[in-house]
Amino acid sequence: MSSRKLVIVTGFEPFGNFTVNPSWEAARVLNGREIKSFKIKSFKIPLEYREIKDKIESLIDKHEPSVLISLGQSPHPVISLEKVALNFADLTESNTPYNCGSRPFDELLEVSAPAAYFTNLPVRKILNRLRENKIPSEISYNAGTFGCNQIFFSTMNKIIKDKLKIIAGFIHVPSLPAQAVAIQKSKKSTIPSMDLHTIIKALEIIIETTLENMTC
Repeated sequence: MSSRKLVIVTGFEPFGNFTVNPSWEAARVLNGREIKSFKIKSFKIPLEYREIKDKIESLIDKHEPSVLISLGQSPHPVISLEKVALNFADLTESNTPYNCGSRPFDELLEVSAPAAYFTNLPVRKILNRLRENKIPSEISYNAGTFGCNQIFFSTMNKIIKDKLKIIAGFIHVPSLPAQAVAIQKSKKSTIPSMDLHTIIKALEIIIETTLENMTC
């Protein structure tokens, strides 16, 4: 593992018609905290197609974390522990582009890289711990083909390519209740939500469980 007792947590900036993103709202609360003697540093990631890879790679190079956990918002009602990162970007079926306006169609994220990577987070143990704490959660095998999958793939590709001893993965979190209410008012439709306190508690458990299961 990295000799630095550091955990990096990232969250995305708001996108679409939202003014907040629960992934960043949760990540920023943990900035500066310590969990099991590891310092937490949180960073906001721009939802820009040509910037995500450079941003996450520069954070890894500069800070040399032992653990890197990225968060993103999803339309699902549970904490989703993503297992697989795909070498693929496609917004053919999406009405929401990147914040820069980019809409990739059937694009490889890295031409010379494998089709997919697996996280090395202890997702099964994390899942069990979350459920023990009454937090709705799942292991997911599809992180989508948008910015969330992109940062996940770019992170794992960097770790594998540079042979880094970093434990890393991606977690999808539900929308916030205020976002669900806004959608209900403006579009007359509903989306599932989870309160920020529960999302933060889930993130703490994810970090604690990961650190407890690290091997030197």
